[in-house]
Amino acid sequence: MLQAKISPSEKEAIEQKPTADLVAHDLYIQAKTLIATAVWSTPLQESLFEAVSLLNQAIKRDPAFALAYYQLAHAHDLIYFAGLDHTPARLAMADAAIQSLARLLPDSGEAHLALAKHLYWGYHDYDRARKELALAQKSLPNEPWAFVLAGYIDRRQGRWAESTKNLERAAELDPQNPHVLQQIANSYNRLRRYPDQERVLDRAMAVTPKEAVLRASRAEVELDWHADTRPLLSAIEAILTEDLREVKNIAQLWLRGSLCKRDFDSALRAFAALPVAGCYQETIPFPRVWCEGVVAQMRGDKAAAHAAFTNMRAEAAKLVAGQPDYPEGLCVLGVADAALGNKEDAIREGRRAVELLPVTKDAIIGPLLVQNLALIYAWTGEKDLAFEQLTIAAKLPGFLSYGELRLHPYWDPLRGDPRFDKIVASLAPK
Repeated sequence: MLQAKISPSEKEAIEQKPTADLVAHDLYIQAKTLIATAVWSTPLQESLFEAVSLLNQAIKRDPAFALAYYQLAHAHDLIYFAGLDHTPARLAMADAAIQSLARLLPDSGEAHLALAKHLYWGYHDYDRARKELALAQKSLPNEPWAFVLAGYIDRRQGRWAESTKNLERAAELDPQNPHVLQQIANSYNRLRRYPDQERVLDRAMAVTPKEAVLRASRAEVELDWHADTRPLLSAIEAILTEDLREVKNIAQLWLRGSLCKRDFDSALRAFAALPVAGCYQETIPFPRVWCEGVVAQMRGDKAAAHAAFTNMRAEAAKLVAGQPDYPEGLCVLGVADAALGNKEDAIREGRRAVELLPVTKDAIIGPLLVQNLALIYAWTGEKDLAFEQLTIAAKLPGFLSYGELRLHPYWDPLRGDPRFDKIVASLAPK
């Protein structure tokens, strides 16, 4: 059955009217919208979990609704990959949705594309993902997601120019989608090409001028580039004056700006608005209590900070208990142990995370794990080792920026040392 070819006319019929059930179709459209905005403009966990629930309802109404399985696999894979539920059970749910899709649309572009995403998000298996992607593109030559995924794989492999080319092609095919442009802007940010980042964000804002996260992200460039928090904090103030409901969508940016400005009252208000996954660092699942602990520590409330870091350690230990080789989980555990003063454990966990997911395997998260290992060393008094890792991180494309190092309280234990000043100067705007 799986090998049976589907005729072009049958395929067209499915695409034009994916289901005869209008209610199922409505649920599907709502879910699709939530999935599209989850990564960017709405709280990640709430949006994706709601999307899964809507898609399951749609499939219950029409078990032959192929495209609902396609979106369901996408949502489960993202939930796994983003660290919201990084468990074998979640991967199995994605797998089941892909099996159903392949049964309903055998050898279709959608089935190959869903499997390609699954291999990329679920297994870091770039080679097999590329093979499935090539098969998908035979029947879906103009599918933007195929180019988006190619761009993602390139970027994880450190092929930045190829990645941008693929993402630009996706943007051409889907010009009304600001999220592809946001991904291109992200790449320029990691490469510290801030004028290019601003230019691409301006293109995205021309598509959706009102989108809060986009406006705040555009203002945040100045923080990274010139260590200036003012544009970000005034953009956030303007957004919240217009619509207070946006607060949960921009709370993470607000918290970062407030910490960098050392306005700890503002940081506390931003923290209060953080959604469930609001403290995540890319796909490193820092729990909300980490941000709570950092804010408490900066406000001088040692007891509250210690309590938060203790809770954080318990959450991280749970993540790692079932998956001892989960690099992002080990990183969170290491940072928690560093915050609690468990020096040996913290260093062992931070190092192990870097070993498990080196920069050569993941050019996005790899450098972030190196940066967090530097933080672990800094917080446990190992300055020499901290500078060693920080020097590596500053030379790689990544999240470490001039503004971050100059302003963020995270790095206070290293301030006043000429070696720190030298690293900061290496990232200063030229």
